[in-house]
Amino acid sequence: MLKDFFLNEVEKGIDKAIKAGTLGQAKEYTSGSLIIEKPKNSDFGDFAVNVSSLARSARIAPPMIANAIVEQLSKENYTVSVVGGFINFKIEDSILANIIEEILNKKENYGRGNNINKEKILLEYVSANPTGPFHIGHGRWAAMGSALANLLKFYGHDVYQEFYINDAGSQIQKLGNSLKIRIQQELGENIDFPTDEIERKNFYPGDYLIPVAKKFISEHPDIDVHTCNIQILCDYAKAEMEACQRKLLEDFRVHFDKFYSELDLHKSGKVEARYKELMDKGYLYEQEGAIWFKSTQYGDDQDRVIKKADGSNTYLTADIAYHADKFDRGFDRLIDIWGADHHGYIPRVKASLQALGYNPDRLEVLLGQLVNLVIDGNEVRMGKRKNMVTLDDLIEEVGVDATRYWMEMRNIDMTLDFDIELAKRSTDENPVFYVQYAYARVCSIIRNAINEKLNPETGEKSPAPMSKDELNNLINNFNKNLILKTTETAKPIILKLEEFKSVIELSAQNRTVYTICRYVQELAQEFHSFYNSNRVIGDDKELMYARLGLIEAIRITLKNALDILAVSAPERM
Repeated sequence: MLKDFFLNEVEKGIDKAIKAGTLGQAKEYTSGSLIIEKPKNSDFGDFAVNVSSLARSARIAPPMIANAIVEQLSKENYTVSVVGGFINFKIEDSILANIIEEILNKKENYGRGNNINKEKILLEYVSANPTGPFHIGHGRWAAMGSALANLLKFYGHDVYQEFYINDAGSQIQKLGNSLKIRIQQELGENIDFPTDEIERKNFYPGDYLIPVAKKFISEHPDIDVHTCNIQILCDYAKAEMEACQRKLLEDFRVHFDKFYSELDLHKSGKVEARYKELMDKGYLYEQEGAIWFKSTQYGDDQDRVIKKADGSNTYLTADIAYHADKFDRGFDRLIDIWGADHHGYIPRVKASLQALGYNPDRLEVLLGQLVNLVIDGNEVRMGKRKNMVTLDDLIEEVGVDATRYWMEMRNIDMTLDFDIELAKRSTDENPVFYVQYAYARVCSIIRNAINEKLNPETGEKSPAPMSKDELNNLINNFNKNLILKTTETAKPIILKLEEFKSVIELSAQNRTVYTICRYVQELAQEFHSFYNSNRVIGDDKELMYARLGLIEAIRITLKNALDILAVSAPERM
């Protein structure tokens, strides 16, 4: 990557200047303390490194430091200038040609990581109760989690995606009781959910159980709902909700390798086994009838109850066993996506892992903020019980592509304002449309290069500028000297294409997806600007070939990025 290359050049130049005695009193240099950036004025160069921070140890003025370093640089394929304490680099056209050649050669592999420390990662996200449809908060975790999985895979890691089904506890009993009421209503009985707010919390009164009740009646015409085992209704409602959730995830382009049942975890004996292990190691104690975990020994702000006075387990008990089981399955790293309200939960889970002998640093938790729907200019904060708009409703309104892109384009730790009306617009103001339109326009240019033109006045066809075979040969055997024909006007977009590699690297390392959204918007902007100022298909064949090679490189890079986001790349719009 160019940034790394030039930064490395400066660091090597510093070491050489120190050895040559031209860097004042500086005796040594610690790698990694300098940063590289793009100059605000492009006339200065393409990249710049500020070496003024060395003035304290060198005890000479920043311009003298910069010039001493420049004397030691190779200046091969680039030129250098000094402005104050800045070393400015301007790359030569041969480097630009190499960038296009690399993209055309690597194609769908362009941007992938090289020689990374590959890890086997378990990524857990969404993990909703099987008691109702997904709300839009679940949609954000689904979009973010699946895109992060795509990103980490693309970078080179082995990623396994898991959905933790919260199907243990009282919520399934509440679901079965709620289905019973809906069935009775469908059978014509005069019954409804409690109106008392406290009692009502023991039910799920949403309309989504009405079609489930109708289906149950059609499949079980002879069952007396008053006398049948309530567990039958619980199991049926749970299975229907799970099937509904899985179908929506599939439609939303979200794939899980495993749906892990909390209930099965309890039945397996692993929860009690971990409880006993902590007890045997002396990490548990009894107080006021409850059993407490000594989590403060590992950095938590207070000890935590893992078994209540009535003998039932807390949520933490199962989570301890679940995360230990993840490590026991051979994963090097665990990444969880939780809601921001679970911030205080992280220390206690990490404390339990450390107590059991696992490395808590191998667990990463990404905390996600909520989603605000903007409807007719008004923000509507989404909650679990009030003003809930389902993910299904949102997708039906704006489509999968817009829903995914909008969910992904802000950092996960920021509250997201989802403007429904803007997300539906086919204008440049809508970021997903702006990017997809750039891709479609790129594809249109390539089509026009090989399609015959119809003269509207004569009705006659004029030959295409080139055949499909010629285009394929151009792309597969690109002569990088051709790109020199267009470097003067294409330099900004070629440098933006090269930047994709560093974007992927930093996004994978920082577990961010929004940075890829930002990148494709910037690349689309560079493309639209280039296209509006430069004719691609024309009489100058060498210039046309050079620009077609560039256009194909843009197409490849946009497609690779959109595939990570799981947003479609339409060839026509």
